[in-house]
Amino acid sequence: MINVTVAGATGRMGARITALCIEHPELNLIGAFEKKGHEKVGQDIGTILGIGQTNVKLTDDINSLIDNTDVIVDFTSVGSTLQNLRVASEHKKAMVIGTTGFSKEDMKEIEALSANIPCVLAPNMSVGVNLLFKILPQVAKVLGNEYDIEIIEAHHRMKKDAPSGTALKMARVIAEALDRELDDVAVYARKGLIGERDSKEIGIQCIRAGDIVGEHTVMFATMGERIEITHKASSRDTFARGAIRAALWVYGKEPGLYDMLDVLNLK
Repeated sequence: MINVTVAGATGRMGARITALCIEHPELNLIGAFEKKGHEKVGQDIGTILGIGQTNVKLTDDINSLIDNTDVIVDFTSVGSTLQNLRVASEHKKAMVIGTTGFSKEDMKEIEALSANIPCVLAPNMSVGVNLLFKILPQVAKVLGNEYDIEIIEAHHRMKKDAPSGTALKMARVIAEALDRELDDVAVYARKGLIGERDSKEIGIQCIRAGDIVGEHTVMFATMGERIEITHKASSRDTFARGAIRAALWVYGKEPGLYDMLDVLNLK
């Protein structure tokens, strides 16, 4: 059995990951924690989530759980995740990170901390989305510079970062396949008299509305033809199951920074 601790265990993603950990025959939920001063600290996490008593009480102190933990699963916020990763790295505990919105400086710290532990970091843990990460570069290479590329993503109104980490990863793998620097060619919004579209632009447009779980469409368009590749998630369980798969995979691996393509053996 792998002992798992879930960060942000009462959040939208954390709650589903916690529930799936409890159900999984190869995982043992030994800890659930939230930010300092959370109103439900001290209560049974199963009672909080409405899935029955688990004898695991919600805490706001990762240090009280770290010794008995094998893998920490974290879908929280940039600041919280970095702090949790520092603790995990110090105590040589594996980690699975689904948080998005990291800066370049944050990524440098993540890479440094992951030199001590195995860590899976992925902006999207859906099997379907990660399959797209694999095939989109192939599509882009075949179509080449004759096709305009646009990425449209939609999420719920409470999502804090934009564009989504998934949209950025899609744009990045396509740009790399076409020998473009994403920072040079990405266009995130258009308004007014902008002139003709540059042939090397990669447009990334965002929608925030209602309770949309997550939708991503990559459009390759040229004169007389348009190809659209779309992924739509209708349940957060899609991502939670991917996180569980990552937790099972990362335990016991060599230190280093991995992604879901490693987990799914797509590299």
